[in-house]
Amino acid sequence: MSNSLPSRKGSQLRCRRGSDRVTSFPGRATAGLLVLMTALLWQRPIAAAPVPVRFAEGSLHGFLELSTPAGVRIASGDLLQIVRDGEIRSRLVFHFNDGSVHDETVVYSQRNVFTLQSYHVVQHGPAFPEDTEISLERASGKYRVKTRARKDGRENLLDGTLDLPLDVYNGMVLTVLKNLSGGAGDTIHMVAFTPAPKLIQLKMVPAGEQKVLVGGSEISATHYVLKPILGFWLKLFTTLLGRVPPDNHAWIVTAGVPAFVKFEGPLYMDGPVWRIELTSPRWPE
Repeated sequence: MSNSLPSRKGSQLRCRRGSDRVTSFPGRATAGLLVLMTALLWQRPIAAAPVPVRFAEGSLHGFLELSTPAGVRIASGDLLQIVRDGEIRSRLVFHFNDGSVHDETVVYSQRNVFTLQSYHVVQHGPAFPEDTEISLERASGKYRVKTRARKDGRENLLDGTLDLPLDVYNGMVLTVLKNLSGGAGDTIHMVAFTPAPKLIQLKMVPAGEQKVLVGGSEISATHYVLKPILGFWLKLFTTLLGRVPPDNHAWIVTAGVPAFVKFEGPLYMDGPVWRIELTSPRWPE
């Protein structure tokens, strides 16, 4: 594997909103909102360095469980990953007890560094405040956000283009964590859909080791805190709306070949904290 990495490049976020968005703000509040949004969208160039590949990904089928922090199981899931045409296609699907579905697919390359190529997520059912479909393409920079209201069935469509930094890793955070040097942290970029896209930084901070049991053996897992870095204006805007995203948490076994153990955080904006863990097939009684 080559040690050469692409040079850091500046990137800016550009977006075009759909014309069908409706707001109920009074005139002054609307004007203030527009000022804030202008400050958010006209950002300075952002340096970006992709994450080197230390452990190449391959084909796999993992079994997952989604539960509340209290340990109540609310969904069963599958991680389906295949290698095709030199790229990894990774699909994460959760089927909820109430019939809801979270279906997330990411395609990326791993030639010396990890590079997101496309991202697509569909959420529908009563577990979510509205039905949502989001897509993002690196080659064209195009994004598309389609939402359908739960109450009246009203649909909204938002699309446009973004200039994506080299280290945008939607749907790839756990893969990136497995490829960090032992005990090291890093900062990457994510596109947060609110539903309008916001390019934010995500700081991945190691927060110590914790013991976990695998069968009858005790092993150590590194606890990472995932901290969104919003910048002054975006932090002010989200604070005013009461929508400051919480820190997420992930646990990775780093000894030898790294492995995912647990994730805690929301699956959508303003969503509850849920827990993702590995599970094993069980024989029916």
